[in-house]
Amino acid sequence: MKRARAQLLDAGSTDSDAQDPFDVRFETILGPAEAVLAGRKVLLFGTNNYLGLTFDAGCIEQAVAAVRGDGTGTTGSRIANGTYGSHARLERKLAQFLGRRDVMLFTTGYQANVGILPALAGADDYLLLDADSHASIYDGAKLSDASVTRFRHNDPDDLYRRLRFLADRPGDKLIVVEGIYSMLGDMAPLRELVAVKRETGAFLLVDEAHSLGVLGAHGRGLAEATGTEGDVDFVVGTFSKSLGGIGGFCASDLPDFDMLRLASRAYMFTASLPPAVIAGVTQALETLERRPELCADLARNAAHLYEGLAAAGFALGPTISPIISIRLNDTGLAAAFWNRLLQVGIYVNLALPPATPERQSLLRTSVSAAHTPAQIDQAIGAMTSIGLELGVLQDPSERYFSAAQ
Repeated sequence: MKRARAQLLDAGSTDSDAQDPFDVRFETILGPAEAVLAGRKVLLFGTNNYLGLTFDAGCIEQAVAAVRGDGTGTTGSRIANGTYGSHARLERKLAQFLGRRDVMLFTTGYQANVGILPALAGADDYLLLDADSHASIYDGAKLSDASVTRFRHNDPDDLYRRLRFLADRPGDKLIVVEGIYSMLGDMAPLRELVAVKRETGAFLLVDEAHSLGVLGAHGRGLAEATGTEGDVDFVVGTFSKSLGGIGGFCASDLPDFDMLRLASRAYMFTASLPPAVIAGVTQALETLERRPELCADLARNAAHLYEGLAAAGFALGPTISPIISIRLNDTGLAAAFWNRLLQVGIYVNLALPPATPERQSLLRTSVSAAHTPAQIDQAIGAMTSIGLELGVLQDPSERYFSAAQ
């Protein structure tokens, strides 16, 4: 692994000030869209800060007040050290927002999947995972005693075939998908998946980590946007994207849902969220409810960036969403592209195999409602210029000439 990392750094190094893509250290965060790195201002297009709420004045004030009132941390899990009033208030508020009976908080979004999947699926049960599922879903599945089956990414027919094969076997079947997938920004075909779920009698869990605050009339996610909330048995999500904090949750209408608190090791044996985080997330949720224009701003910015990069000729994911990735076939080229972008003041994510679909190398961008049109144009211009420089893009005149032959 050390040798592979060194080879990647060599491939991506065009001069002496090349950065390590896995060890980026900002000196100052200026806001949701800007930071200082190596003494230079850079635009942030790789933060998942979808609504730009990390610097929201109301969220900051509530977090500061919570530190003064309840201290800096809880120093233990809720099972061991008890539940703060703010934990219970956030669970009630989030349940009301999602239209669910119960919500269970976790200390990170990763732990939400690692904690809830082993609690839901036992030795006689089956987990059916989309092949492009997040690492937290795979890790949660590994920790369970259930049998695990992968189905082809966003393929309801393949899911149906696998469920039919399991039809005569005892035990529950739980389908696990994501609202928006984190690498290419594509969305689950949820209506079609729900039809499979209904016909086969399976349960359905949707991880709305990247779609909460992004999709739906009220920002509840893909299930709201597709009108399928009534068919989703469990909703998992995180506070570290649209809500600008950290933490995770699982929501459900399942009877006796509270029993899962005693079955989830990630809940029982991890210190609970500190008061400042709870307060900031609660305020962020209220801001999302009060300011629906944030979602509209985000959608407009996502379309602006996607359409600009598509017009330049980049190979992108299939769907306009706040996650927009440039597909590249060469790891070294992707590393060099990433470094050149950073040198001109644009920070994006470098995503590499095996963590990417189809072992592609990706320049992964995430748009924020806080980005201005001028900042998005600056990013499009920089990516286009460097794409031409590195041979990723063909000069427009050459494209025209080739098409005319």
